[in-house]
Amino acid sequence: MPAYHSIFLQDTDVRLIANFPLSPLRTRTRGPAYTLPALPPNTTPPETSPDPDHESYDPLDEILALYRANTFFRNFEIKGPADRLLIYGILCVGELLGRVPKAGGQREGEKALINAALEQFAIPGDAGFPLNQAFEAPRDRQDAEVLRQYLSQVRQELAIRLVARLYAGGSGTPSKWWLSFTKRKFMGKSL
Repeated sequence: MPAYHSIFLQDTDVRLIANFPLSPLRTRTRGPAYTLPALPPNTTPPETSPDPDHESYDPLDEILALYRANTFFRNFEIKGPADRLLIYGILCVGELLGRVPKAGGQREGEKALINAALEQFAIPGDAGFPLNQAFEAPRDRQDAEVLRQYLSQVRQELAIRLVARLYAGGSGTPSKWWLSFTKRKFMGKSL
């Protein structure tokens, strides 16, 4: 069975830095990404994603939807730039799940995930980036800075959405179904 690929592969009007897409996001976090319209209130609970046909469905919804299925794969054929964002997002979610405190409530979990998202991180082209063979380096310092800002925006928004899914139902303890994937490494890599 093949891994699940991005539905955003057919989007050709997305700006690329090196071979990484700067796809539009539904976010309130500042950054270079074009902002998609927010979801109308009371349409979907915060722990779920909108329908993929909805105008506000973005790659981060797809990352969270495909994370658990794709973590079982050790190989992933990259079919386009959107798949690179999917790979980076899945690796980022894996890193964030490893930072969730087992004890403590939702507030502690939220603080831990936001702090993990804001930490210094490597971008494609840096020596510490685990998938440099699949990602091109930015061609100059300005592109590198825009890519770093975009990836920071992606990481922060993923952390916010992951908290909503981890602590769905208001129980105050993280979901065991999400935490069961903390030890799995997508493609045997981690950020």
